Amino acid sequence: MIGLSIDQVFSHIKWVNWIKETLGIEIQFPIIADESGEVAKLFGMIHPEKEANTVRALFIIDPNGILRAMLYYPQELGRNIDEVLRMVKGLQLSDKENVAIPANWPNNELIGDKVIIPPAEDEKTAEERLKQAKEKKIECYDWWFCYKSV
Repeated sequence: MIGLSIDQVFSHIKWVNWIKETLGIEIQFPIIADESGEVAKLFGMIHPEKEANTVRALFIIDPNGILRAMLYYPQELGRNIDEVLRMVKGLQLSDKENVAIPANWPNNELIGDKVIIPPAEDEKTAEERLKQAKEKKIECYDWWFCYKSV
């Protein structure tokens, strides 16, 4: 985790100290002072109508340096840390199991905490999916929408 702000270093020091003194929480990640705003501009973090204000942006980058998700929040709206954690856990599970993560996972309205198996790419695989469903190894609504527990 890295924090980046167009504020000056002294304001970062004060912010970190205020959080520790007031909330009893110690920030455990580096905070970069991008006073020129060059990095913030490259990542689209400067609000187009408010030159001195940044949007609250969050980027999830995997260990290979691949940008996997980005979230932009206006200053007026706080971030949802539960959603960020859900995204990170979902991406990790998706990578590990080669599955897709449904909306609102692990509380999806249709399949709960189960994950979606990628669609079959050929007729043989589609038939195999239906066979696995009959054997109760996976669950399917049809050959193109199958899911399983992990």
